[in-house]
Parts: sequence; C-alpha cells; structure tokens
Amino acid sequence: MTSGARQSDGIPPLLLSEMTSDATSLVLWILGAGVAVALALVVYLLALRGRRVPGEHVFRASRWSRGNHVFPTQVAVTPTSVVHYTPAWFGRHDQSIHMAHVASVRIDTNLFFSNVMIESSGGASPVRCHGHRKRDAIRMKELIEEYQTAYYGPSQARPVPPTP
Repeated sequence: MTSGARQSDGIPPLLLSEMTSDATSLVLWILGAGVAVALALVVYLLALRGRRVPGEHVFRASRWSRGNHVFPTQVAVTPTSVVHYTPAWFGRHDQSIHMAHVASVRIDTNLFFSNVMIESSGGASPVRCHGHRKRDAIRMKELIEEYQTAYYGPSQARPVPPTP
C-alpha cells in the first residue's frame, strides 16, 4: 500500500510531532493524576490525625498558633486525669497526669492565644500547651480545680485550739 492510497482513502498521514504530542499529553495527565492522589492522601492524613480526641471536656489548640500548624495539640480533662495529646506523622505523644498529682495550673495570656502549663507534684516535666483560646484555658483551670475538690472531698472543719 502506498502513501498515495492512504491519502485517497481520506485518512491523513500521522506525523511524528503529533504522536509525540499525544504521548507527552498522556504522561502529563498521568503525572497530574498522581500528584492529585498524593495531595488528597496528605489532606486525608491531616484530617485523620487532627481529629478531636473523644471526651466531654477536650480543648484543642488553634492551628494558627506556634507548634500547632499541622497537628494541633489537645488537652482532655477528666475527673481522674489530665491528658495532653499531640498527634504526629507516625504515632502520637501522650502525657497524662492523675488529678491527685496536679500541683498547679498556670495560664499565660497573650494577645491572641493563651499558654497553659500544668505542673505535677511528682517532679515530672509539666504539661505545656500553646495556642488555646483564653476562655478554653480558663475553663481548663476551673475544671481541674473542680475535679480536685471533688477528688479530695469537702474540707472538714478543724477544731480550733482553745485560747489561753
């Protein structure tokens, strides 16, 4: 079959530049789809790792604060303990202090966010979390004090020694 016969059938000859263009276009589409899938996977992992810890009183730091852009830290206050939870790419970091061992709660309020430091009586490193809203930091402190009061029970009246 000659090239003249192909042209007479109404089918134009395929040029090498057109074949290269089609192959390049296909490769670009495949690469674009791969990048889109990888980006969707990263977004899914960020959403999965950044989800809220179950519990009634969980306080999550803002992503706009330092150290919380990718995985915001969370503090769960329960009647028996305070748990500081920080997710990571692989695994997580948990720090827990029993309510009986909470020595003090310190709140540093800045212009936009508050930093909370919960010290333990055991001398271990304190729980430090940055970037909480001011009302959340105050609520954390109130809950800890409330749970400690409930844990130790009402204070008993001590007899006053007689005066001489």
